[in-house]
Amino acid sequence: MIRYITRRLLFAVPTLLAISFVLFALLDLAPSDPTGQLPLTIGPEVRAQIRESLGLDQPFAVRYVKWLEQFFVNEPLNVVEKITGLEIGDSSGRLRVRSWATRSPVVDLIVERLPQTLWVVGLSYVVGILIALPIGVFSAYKQYSWFDQIGAFVSMVGFSVPTFFTGLLAILLFSVTLNWLPSIYDTTHEVTDLGSLWTQLKQLFMPVLVLAFYNAAQLSRFMRSAMLDNLNLDYVRTARAKGVRERAVLLVHVLRNSMIPVVTMIALGVPTIFGGAIITEQIFRVNGLGQLLIVAIQGADIPLVQTLTFIFAVLIVLFNLVADVLYGLLDPRIRYD
Repeated sequence: MIRYITRRLLFAVPTLLAISFVLFALLDLAPSDPTGQLPLTIGPEVRAQIRESLGLDQPFAVRYVKWLEQFFVNEPLNVVEKITGLEIGDSSGRLRVRSWATRSPVVDLIVERLPQTLWVVGLSYVVGILIALPIGVFSAYKQYSWFDQIGAFVSMVGFSVPTFFTGLLAILLFSVTLNWLPSIYDTTHEVTDLGSLWTQLKQLFMPVLVLAFYNAAQLSRFMRSAMLDNLNLDYVRTARAKGVRERAVLLVHVLRNSMIPVVTMIALGVPTIFGGAIITEQIFRVNGLGQLLIVAIQGADIPLVQTLTFIFAVLIVLFNLVADVLYGLLDPRIRYD
């Protein structure tokens, strides 16, 4: 297992380098200019000076190598210094990936927005999994029952209806009609006591509910399908013939084998947490990574867009590895050595 993980991590290095080059090249070739939104009264000389200060006067290869150095060397060193308090080299002169719009380090902007995204999108993903798995298992075990029919209908609605529609319905119901919950998420709110915790839970309820409903809808049907594929196999009939209790057959044998494809879906969905829920964050005014990406795209803030998309690619590669490792834990027949 250790050799397999090491081999996959080594293979991930050229993969991520290739992805970084493609992302950097595509965004660099995009028809966007950081001086495009400046007033027309600013002359071409000043615009040229601004482009020079941003390093856009340098060749593509030079800018790409500098971005690699800043992202893979300077930023990790800065993180190590903040965690350990040790100064490594000349930290004051170390170049960092900076936003064109705010001139702030991009990683600092991401770290600032990350807690809000984890609160909303991360919690909704966990809630969606906790709802979907038991529903999928019971729907498969009671196939074509009234529970299965209702679950199929609700799942179809949840998967088909976009989140901006369910989000607006939740606002109309809980905020406008019942006046129970706030319609806007207050990102400056701090939890200090039970009262502030209750306020945080109230403002979390609607965005988490909307996203959890969407995630649970597709995952529950996938879980049901995986369970049905295993319920009629020979090993299930053998276990029942040996007198194994039905609960043990369902939860020990069938569920464990059914979780193998479901684990892939869950693991590959984790990077979407860090990518943010762009539509839901816009509806409830959650100041998270999704909204940060939208602002960066609208403002042609290429370094911020490059960093966010590349981090998303890194997470996809990483959780692909996590899913493969979990295969071996769920199915003893899978060997990596």
